[in-house]
Amino acid sequence: MHTNLFRTLLQENRSSMGTRILSTWPIMVEAVGASKQFDYIEFVAEYAPFTDVDLENVVRAAELHQMSSMIKIDFQNRFYVAQRALAAGFQSILFTDHKSAEEVRKSIEAIRADSPQDGGRFGKPTRRFIGFEPNLSQMEYAQMLRDVVVAVMVEKRQALDELEAICSVEGVDMVQFGPSDYAMNSGWNFSEHKVEVRDAEKRMIEIALSRGVQPRCEINTAQEAQPYMALGVKHFCLGDELRNNMVYWNKEGKALRDIVVQKG
Repeated sequence: MHTNLFRTLLQENRSSMGTRILSTWPIMVEAVGASKQFDYIEFVAEYAPFTDVDLENVVRAAELHQMSSMIKIDFQNRFYVAQRALAAGFQSILFTDHKSAEEVRKSIEAIRADSPQDGGRFGKPTRRFIGFEPNLSQMEYAQMLRDVVVAVMVEKRQALDELEAICSVEGVDMVQFGPSDYAMNSGWNFSEHKVEVRDAEKRMIEIALSRGVQPRCEINTAQEAQPYMALGVKHFCLGDELRNNMVYWNKEGKALRDIVVQKG
């Protein structure tokens, strides 16, 4: 049974920093932890292959470095994956592709305890999340599920239109804008509608803060945080394992090829 460090940061109204990984190799998580700069890792399961054992190993590596853990999951099989991820030890779920407050409500119901107090659909699995039987009582387990940090992607026009209602759903802690999906959902190419998409993101931030829900923003450089902080944002996810490698390979690979070509 581990303290949910992410929940603690929210309760104490402190900022948080995470980073995204796509690899299930635990060494990658340990490398993030060794930097001592991040509060949690986000495993982007929406874009990566994984097994149940992989989920356990990712979380173990995070715990080894006193980091919390978030998992980003697909929409269609979200109930199953969310429950398996929590049983493995993840402390936060990032739900994707929701269009309505009712969809968000159903997702949260799936990860709340099946108890009269919580009205959820999640039983008590004998997995590492509870520290194995009989170390955790049923009501202690229910409280652990209440402590799970719930974040919701706002990446559809319908979700932005319903954002006040989404932020009012009990259990929603954070929202995050998805510019690429929002552009596609609007029938746009992002490159041709950057102003409109960024205006939508600002609107999301304003509505969320007015409703007491924390906006979380993905950035690729530290300097990108400053304009968001001016809007009141204090939760960031910096960088992406795959993108970081692609930027390096393209930049330095081209530089090396140019040198080699020039030398004949």
